[in-house]
Amino acid sequence: MQFPMIFYTFVAHNNLSKMKASEQTLQQIGRAIRKVAEKFPPQKEASVMTDIHLRVTQDTGELMAFNDDDVELNRCIVEDWIDNKDDNFYEEIVPVFRKCLEKMKDTIDNMSILKPFSFVLEDDDKESLAELYIVDDETVIIDPDLMEGLDDDLNNFLNTLLKD
Repeated sequence: MQFPMIFYTFVAHNNLSKMKASEQTLQQIGRAIRKVAEKFPPQKEASVMTDIHLRVTQDTGELMAFNDDDVELNRCIVEDWIDNKDDNFYEEIVPVFRKCLEKMKDTIDNMSILKPFSFVLEDDDKESLAELYIVDDETVIIDPDLMEGLDDDLNNFLNTLLKD
C-alpha cells in the first residue's frame, strides 16, 4: 500500500494591516479566475504545462492573468484598487487572492494543466511577489492565519516532553 506524501509550505505573513475586500472585489477576482479556468477545461489527461501569473497594477486597479509564455489569458479592473496608494498594497492583496482561490478549489484543481502548477502574484514589472496557490496532489500551502500561535504551541509541547 502506498501513501501519498504531503509537504507543507509555510508562508511568511505580515500582520501589520489587512485590506478589507468588498464583496464586489471578491466577485471581480472570482470572475477573472473563472475566466482563466475556462481556458483550461477539465480533461482526462492534462497536456498544458504552465503556471498562472496574476499581475496587478496598483495605479489602475488592472488585474491581468498570463501563462508562462506571457500570453494574456484575461484582464479586468478591480475598481476598489484604482489609485490605491498604500505602501503595503501587494502584501495586503495576497490574502484576498488566497481567499478567492480557496473558494474556487474544485474548479482550479480540475484545470487541464499538468500538476504541479501554481498561481503567482506579480507586480506590473513582472516581479514575482508571492505564490498564492499551489495545485498538486502532494503539496499543500497552509494559510498563515491558520498557523498563528503554532510556534508557541510547539514550544510548550517540547518543554512538556523534555520535563518528563
